[in-house]
Amino acid sequence: MNTFLFLIYPYIALSVLFLGSIARYDRDPFTWKSSSSQLLRTTQFRIGSILFHVGILTIFFGHLVGLFTPLPLLAAMGIGHEAKQILAMVVGGVAGLAAIVGGAILFHRRWTDPRIRINSSFADIAILGLLLAQLLLGLFTIFISAQHLDGEEMVKFMHWAQGIVIFRPVPVDQIASVSIIFKLHIFLGLTIFLLVPFTRLVHIASGFFAPLRYLFLRPGYQLVRSRRSKPLPPRTDSDVAKARIAAAKRPTAAE
Repeated sequence: MNTFLFLIYPYIALSVLFLGSIARYDRDPFTWKSSSSQLLRTTQFRIGSILFHVGILTIFFGHLVGLFTPLPLLAAMGIGHEAKQILAMVVGGVAGLAAIVGGAILFHRRWTDPRIRINSSFADIAILGLLLAQLLLGLFTIFISAQHLDGEEMVKFMHWAQGIVIFRPVPVDQIASVSIIFKLHIFLGLTIFLLVPFTRLVHIASGFFAPLRYLFLRPGYQLVRSRRSKPLPPRTDSDVAKARIAAAKRPTAAE
């Protein structure tokens, strides 16, 4: 079970995340959106959305920095394992509470308002529920971490995450002894990554890649792909002539 959770499942989830997102953008670019319902219950939406997104983004970048910063760099900066863990607990706790409050407001709004509920798919409600469950698990890990402030368990996760990214995974038995709360937190987080291409969460990537698209692609152009199985027949000279005659016969605005 530990081998699957810490060694096999991460590569499954990340592969589906990247390849699935690329496939969705290539095949269904017009579904690459959050399907916002912000015109309904605007005050509730605004408060919940700000709290949720600020909290989630803080947690995301906190995990990114916390897991992938090289240990020698932390040592050179004079940041010890204990200080790093306490900082992660404080910042993660505040951001987690903000995200849970905001997510609960959004979930209540989407679940109880009939006008919003009828325009919400099962995936919309389910993925928000999974995010709230993940946030709760993240808060529970703070209580586990408070029992050992030496930061050694956090170092285990840093080695594990960095090993996965560089395709040199650490031996599974080094992190197999962590609390079940951490294991559930990792499993649910990877599952959310796996579901991203199939839900509205796919729009998150736009915030990271949209600037690159406008820098390196021609601005002002929109690529549209046809779903025709066969190309249209080539236009002949007579087709062009008929189109010109029809255009000439159309009444102008002055007429």
